[in-house]
Amino acid sequence: MKRILVSGGAGFIGSHLCTRLIKEGYYVICLDNFFTGSQDNIKHLMNEPNFRLVEHDVTFPFFVEVDEIYNLACPASPIHYQYDSIQTTKTSVLGTFNMLGLAKKVNAKILQASTSEVYGDPAIHPQPENYWGNVNPIGYRSCYDEGKRCAETLCMDYFRQNKVRVKIIRIFNTYGPRMLPNDGRVVSNFITQALKNEDITIYGDGKQTRSFQYIDDMVEGMVRMMNTEDDFTGPVNIGNTHEFSMLELAEKVIQLVGSASKIVFKPLPHDDPRQRQPDITLAKEKLGWQPTIELEEGLLRMIEYFKQI
Repeated sequence: MKRILVSGGAGFIGSHLCTRLIKEGYYVICLDNFFTGSQDNIKHLMNEPNFRLVEHDVTFPFFVEVDEIYNLACPASPIHYQYDSIQTTKTSVLGTFNMLGLAKKVNAKILQASTSEVYGDPAIHPQPENYWGNVNPIGYRSCYDEGKRCAETLCMDYFRQNKVRVKIIRIFNTYGPRMLPNDGRVVSNFITQALKNEDITIYGDGKQTRSFQYIDDMVEGMVRMMNTEDDFTGPVNIGNTHEFSMLELAEKVIQLVGSASKIVFKPLPHDDPRQRQPDITLAKEKLGWQPTIELEEGLLRMIEYFKQI
């Protein structure tokens, strides 16, 4: 039986990945320090005989015999990664260093969950993997942006120097059940505000755009990337190419919820990118992957989940 370690496995994306891997018959070790992850996300797995939960911070070394490692550990919303920016950088850099060291030691394949934030406020649109990005290295968001960029550097150096089998994906905006209602990300913000008939807060003029992918599509892309040939490292963009302005998203959420919410505007946060859309040509070619769940269907699922909690 294949043994798989998922760091950050009790988080939003990690818990969905653990569920998928358990369903496929693997032995899964979920590693999490519960900074943003929650045992509620994985409570449905706790009685599974092939599931093991370990409370651990990836900035400290960890050893276990495994065949594959998915390194997802890091807070991903601005509210959380700016709360302790030094710890965020340590999680991205030292955490990845420790997971790569483990992969080298036990000859495991490792997938690094990087981010579209490595592109910063992009000067090229949409963003292909060979674009180097436009990132402020001393800004409020740089703990996350530059931390993830350094993590990619470590991955490629371990691949070239130590022959570690590395896979890098760059995750674009992802949403779905188990997102924290208060995590500050736009989809969860808009839905919780709409359900309470509160004002929906848009930062800036609302013309800035994002591309939103549903969690099931995200997990499918990750699994396919892990299963590629050993000499293919990526990075590969995993995201939905359909682009929406913040204003369009807010209006769509109000319509689907049937909310009485009004839209209000507030100043744009520091270094907030104006555009974000993936070029997924490489994902289609190498993974045979593209998103299948469009925004309205995904939002309806998300709204039902948030109604329950």
